[in-house]
Amino acid sequence: MGKKVVVTGVPGVGKTTVINGAMERLAAEGIAYETVNFGTFMFEAARRENLVTDRDEMRKLGKDVQKRLQKEAAAGIAAMSGDANVIIDTHSSVKTPAGFLAGLPEWVLRELMPDIVVLVETDPDQILMRRLGDPSRTRDMEGSRAIAQHQEFNRAVAAAYAMYTGCTIKIVRNEDFLLEQGIDDLVSVLR
Repeated sequence: MGKKVVVTGVPGVGKTTVINGAMERLAAEGIAYETVNFGTFMFEAARRENLVTDRDEMRKLGKDVQKRLQKEAAAGIAAMSGDANVIIDTHSSVKTPAGFLAGLPEWVLRELMPDIVVLVETDPDQILMRRLGDPSRTRDMEGSRAIAQHQEFNRAVAAAYAMYTGCTIKIVRNEDFLLEQGIDDLVSVLR
């Protein structure tokens, strides 16, 4: 049976960069993982229904629409993962106008049943600077304190995910100029 690893982090933390580095390293060792982006599954469904035109509009959808899209994405990912080793690239929570929305609520966890949840974190000031330097995304402006609050909430919901699924939680740091250390830490979890 394959390993299902959920890798999460707040927008701008460099989660996908750490995942890509780990995937390269594992491929060189002959260890195969498939990477699936949970948000892409949700976005494609929302776009097919003409609900959004770009990914950054997703977080502004209503709670009921978000739930329905989450269910569709979870079912699709569970169906495709089978016995393969899978990394599910997602967010532990999404900051919406109405408050934080759990990225992996019970109905998603029931489908996915991850073995490990990895939180990619770094200092809020570093995340803020990365966001400011990324013209490819349209993100809500928020300060370091709000980013820190979001990371704290992610830890809280990760604990809840572990309680529900029995999975372990690993925190991987993606510090400026220390990307290789973050990649090493993720690789050690995936081996």
